[in-house]
Amino acid sequence: MAKALLGYVGGSDPRLLAEMRRLQQRVQDLESELVRIQSENDVLSAAAARGETLLEGIDVNVPKGEPALT
Repeated sequence: MAKALLGYVGGSDPRLLAEMRRLQQRVQDLESELVRIQSENDVLSAAAARGETLLEGIDVNVPKGEPALT
């Protein structure tokens, strides 16, 4: 009787199995994304420790003496 109360009526529900597979794939995708973001964070942290900024490598050529746009 306890099995019937929990929804167990012989065999696994294919919808539940499909949902479980989908969720497992989602977890794997999120774990991969986490590893990627952590490695990017490590690179940025190392650059910050060396005193670099994200904007140092950008060459901005702003002509001097021209009025600003209003």
